[in-house]
Amino acid sequence: MWRSHLGEVSALTQAPSVYGSCDTAFNAVRDAFVNNFVEHNEIGGAVCITVNGRRVVDLWAGFADPQRSRAWQEDQLVNAFSVGKGVTSLVAAQCVARGEISYDTQIADVWPEFAAHDKDALTFRDALGHRVGLPAVRQQLPPFAMYDWDAMCTALANEKPWWTPGTAHGYHVNTFGFLVGEVLRRATGKTVAQLVRERIATPLNADIHLGCDSSVLSRIADFEWPGTTSPPSPPPDMTDEQLLQFNTYNNPPGMSGSGTVNTTEWRQAEIPSTNMHASARGVSAMYTVLAYGGSHNGVNLLPSSVLAEATTEVSHGLDVVLQRVSRFAHGFQIPIPERGFGPHSEAFGHYGAGGSVGFCDPVSRVGFGYVMNQMGPRWQNPRNRALIDSLYSCL
Repeated sequence: MWRSHLGEVSALTQAPSVYGSCDTAFNAVRDAFVNNFVEHNEIGGAVCITVNGRRVVDLWAGFADPQRSRAWQEDQLVNAFSVGKGVTSLVAAQCVARGEISYDTQIADVWPEFAAHDKDALTFRDALGHRVGLPAVRQQLPPFAMYDWDAMCTALANEKPWWTPGTAHGYHVNTFGFLVGEVLRRATGKTVAQLVRERIATPLNADIHLGCDSSVLSRIADFEWPGTTSPPSPPPDMTDEQLLQFNTYNNPPGMSGSGTVNTTEWRQAEIPSTNMHASARGVSAMYTVLAYGGSHNGVNLLPSSVLAEATTEVSHGLDVVLQRVSRFAHGFQIPIPERGFGPHSEAFGHYGAGGSVGFCDPVSRVGFGYVMNQMGPRWQNPRNRALIDSLYSCL
């Protein structure tokens, strides 16, 4: 295994200084990581992979800011966006395992206000499977209203579904965390951030943060947001379909991170769908345990029977929001031919905007974490694809 400075071993031109460790059997992953900087203009990032419970790749390189003035550090944190949905899904499964809630619990049983507009029959499973028809709020909300948890949950409870619940699914890009999080808060008396800290981050001693404490703010990398840094304004005279698409990402303004992603307010807020901050090591550590059925190396995150249920399909087919096929278990993304996590159908995890990803493969006993600070393609990202493909070429 190589350690410390690895950039000099690559024959690629313009290769960055790469640090960390890489088992020589996984040199292809190291080369793909370097090539992400050379060919895909990676700013900074890290990848951490375990196989059979052993860390075989642990690399970081580049810069912690778009100006390329601060080197990416070993313990760097960065916004991993929807990778947090996988973490939230694990917390939800933990609550199910403890009997605090069931996947079949009707949401209105713990959150009575949610029953408005005939939503009374919707279940926690529906929320986790993106089936409740609430990916957006119609009425324009004030800028940065996503920082007001109660206001967001009230708006969602009062909202009429965009489609007849149960007849379709659509990716709840930003509202997933409020919907699932409020159900968990009502059921347990604790926020998702508290649950993540107590039941995942602390047992694993892992850098996974939701609602970042002031003590970790100095370790967070700045994210390069494409185009203008100001939240976009809604175009006039939109159709319902156009309004759904726009508001899913931009209501309230700043909801997806535009104009706020690098601020202290964003980093200290709790938006479980969107603003989890983590290291590649932290993400890999969580998925390493899940690759072993929920218990590994003295850490017990989840009974294997509950994990099996948590990773069974809830939604599959044309996605009303994304307008392409998507597939979800109880919050986790599960493979489709167009977008998997390696070659095995048993793998599960979650991708994040820009290219970050966390997943496990129980067949190959893989725990995978990749984080970076440059927004890339949201659907087929060449950087994470190269890392995943190179990993499996070594197995």
